[in-house]
Formats: sequence, structure tokens, C-alpha cells
Amino acid sequence: MSDRDKVKSLILLSSLVMIFASARAEPKPPQDLENKQQELERVEDAAMQSRGRKHALESEVAELSHSRESLNQELLEATNKLRQMEHRASEIEARLETLVDREKIIMQSLDARRSVIAEILVILQRMGRRPPPALLTRPQDILESLRAALALETILPPMRAEARALQNDLTELLRLRESMQNENEKLTDEKTLLKSQSIQLAKMIASRQENLLSAQTQLKAEAERAQALAQRATSLKDLILRMENESDAGRRAALAARQSDAAQARLTEDQRRMAREAPFQDLTRLAPAIPFSELKAKLPLPAAGMIAKRFGSPDGNGGKEKGVSIATRANGIVTAPCDGWIAFSGPYRSYGQ
Repeated sequence: MSDRDKVKSLILLSSLVMIFASARAEPKPPQDLENKQQELERVEDAAMQSRGRKHALESEVAELSHSRESLNQELLEATNKLRQMEHRASEIEARLETLVDREKIIMQSLDARRSVIAEILVILQRMGRRPPPALLTRPQDILESLRAALALETILPPMRAEARALQNDLTELLRLRESMQNENEKLTDEKTLLKSQSIQLAKMIASRQENLLSAQTQLKAEAERAQALAQRATSLKDLILRMENESDAGRRAALAARQSDAAQARLTEDQRRMAREAPFQDLTRLAPAIPFSELKAKLPLPAAGMIAKRFGSPDGNGGKEKGVSIATRANGIVTAPCDGWIAFSGPYRSYGQ
């Protein structure tokens, strides 16, 4: 081997040694990879915080949903109170109608006996007891005059029985009018209380809906933010995965990204499964004590009132009624006779909302 060949061999050997030395030395990660790793850490931290807020909102929504049982019980109690008030108001109105009818009968009887009243007035005038003009229109004044005449025995015996009958009718008339005044006051009080309870019930429903809607809106926004962060993290992980062959640090980052992807995929599937099963796992709904098929003759009426038409009765057109018609008060409370799922909500034919 010539000296020139020896020199060439030494140069080639030196080059190979330098190449192997460079391969064994741990290279410094590229700056771009470090930046992407730092960005991924920030995104994952933000995603973790977002998941925490999302979890808190989910707990709030769950708490509101779990409190539905107690709130529904309050709504049922308030509805029952309103129905009882409607019953009492209807009873008072019925009593008032009876009193008015009785008053009309007495007034007609008094009108038919005006001649007797006129004779009694003449007797009292002769005694020097000139009645005031109101005597002809105020029953209490006529009653006082009759009592005075009967006490002084100034009325002739043939008229005495008629005078006592008049006295009894006038006494009954005054009693009826006093009862009517009391019943009217009770009716006014019941209507005032009914209006107050109705307003309170409406506020309870509105407050519940507002709180639940607010929590659900925030939860939706946080879920969208978490999804956006997850997509950003996925993009960064894909980028790091392409850069992982540049250094050991890149390979470790890619491994972490793959593990995080798997965990994220599992979490997303769990969330999808929980979302599908959520409506059927609501244990706070008011479950019926017995099956609906066994509730025959046990269900309450959906509203307070009188049954106007019964099932199977003639409908006036040659057919039979297919249901039950109930005459209720205007704007009366209507409730479902048992719990269930709402199948339709909206305007329907001529019934309105």
C-alpha cells in the first residue's frame, strides 16, 4: 500500500468514526418541536380546566334535575291548594245563587202583600207615628214598625197573623242579605288568595326553568370549548407524531400523544354512551306506585268542576260520548291525572297552546 493510499484510508476511517460518534451522541430537540410540546401542554392544561368547569356544570344540572322531585311535590301541593280554592269559590257562588233565589221569593211575597203593609202604615200614622219616606223601601224600618205595632197591640186581630207573617219574612230577608254580604266577602278573599297562589305557582315554574336553562346553556358552551381544545390538542399531537423521529424527545412526545389519544377516545365514547342513557337513568322522576293498567276508577279528575258529559252518554247527534266533559271555572288549573312523558307540546286545532 502506497503512502497516498494510507492517507486515504486514514481519512475514510476518521470520517466513519465521526459519523458513528455523531449517531451515538444525543441530539438536541429541534426548536419547533419544543415549541409544539409547550403549546400542547398549554392546550392540555386549558382542556383540563375546561373539563373541570364542565364537570361542575354537569353536577349543577344534575343537582337541579335531582331537586325536581321535591319541586314537583311543591308544585303538586300548590296545585291541590288552587283546586281546593276553586272548589270553595264554586261552593260560595252556589250558596250565593241559593240566597239570591230565596231573596227573590221573599220580595215577591212582600210585593204581593203591599196592601197589608199600607194598612199597617195607616194605623201607625193614626197613632202619631208618622213613618219616614224610607219606610217604604227599607225592610228594617218596616220590621221595626211591625214590631212596635204588635207590641202595642194596635193592629186589629184579623191583621195580626198577617203582620206576624210579614215580620217573619222581613226577618228572613234581612238575615239572607247579611249572609249574602258575608258570602261575598268570603268569595272576594278566596279570589284574592287564588290569584296570589297562581302567581306564586307561576314564579316557581319560571324560576326552575330559568335556572335549568342557564345551567344547560353554560354546559353547552363549555362542552363546545372543550371540544375545540380537544381538536387543537389532536392536531398538535398529529404534528408531534410526524416529528417524533427527529429525536428521542420527539418519540417520547409521540408516545404520550398516542396514549392521550386513546384516553380521549375512551372518554368521548363514555360521554356518548352516558348521553344516550341519561333520559332513561333519571331516577328522580315521580314513578307511579302501581302500573297504569291498574289505575281504573282510581285516577282523580284533571280539573275541579262538575261532570257535564259522561263517557258513553248520548252526544245529541245519535252517537255516544267518547270521553268525559268537565265544566270548570274560567282559567282553572288542569293537571295530568298521573305522571308520564310529554309526547306533544304546541298549538293544537282550536284549543290554543
